[in-house]
Amino acid sequence: MSGTGEGADRRPGRGRRIILWRHGQTSWNVERRFQGTTDVELTETGVGQARRAARLLASLGPDAIVSSDLQRATNTAVELAALTGLDITRDEGLRETYAGVWQGLTHEDIIGRYGEEYTAWKRGEPVRRGGGELETEVADRAAPVVLRHAEKLPEDGTLVVVSHGGTIRTTIGRLLGLEARHWESLGGLSNCCWSVLGEGARGWRLLEHNAGTLPEPVLGDDD
Repeated sequence: MSGTGEGADRRPGRGRRIILWRHGQTSWNVERRFQGTTDVELTETGVGQARRAARLLASLGPDAIVSSDLQRATNTAVELAALTGLDITRDEGLRETYAGVWQGLTHEDIIGRYGEEYTAWKRGEPVRRGGGELETEVADRAAPVVLRHAEKLPEDGTLVVVSHGGTIRTTIGRLLGLEARHWESLGGLSNCCWSVLGEGARGWRLLEHNAGTLPEPVLGDDD
């Protein structure tokens, strides 16, 4: 479903759109180190990704920007705000999943030390990774933030939500009404790629997923 063009449609009467945009690359992404709520900066590559993506997203005429308050997200959002003149609303409810002792560990470290916990999570079981949040708890805090801002949009308006891979996935799953055990079926987002939800007759629909660039590896907490 990557890169389909329906989300760029600005026809009157098409309904509201929510663009869920993952932040640019960080050094911990490259190292495959679990970030969670750790406040890691963008790399120079990540800033460049944000600038390129912002030019595309600005062409969609967004009406509002809301961002996680972690700097890798807010510094991504800044690039779009600079082009659109929109203010950025920061909300800690859009932070990445808190993962306790997993945070700062590499992918290999996690599998080596917490292999059973990791495997159970991948099976779709409710797991407090590293003693942190359940995925449903992440959705409980993030989805209402997104919906609250979407409700403020004008008719046919577009909201850009700048957040994190895991938080975006759980939010999409919640807004689509999927059972939590099926959220893993939504693939992860590459850095600075986005997904688009649109209003339909029966609720929100997924119009685009992991759009914005040619296919790239997913480097982050959600792989």
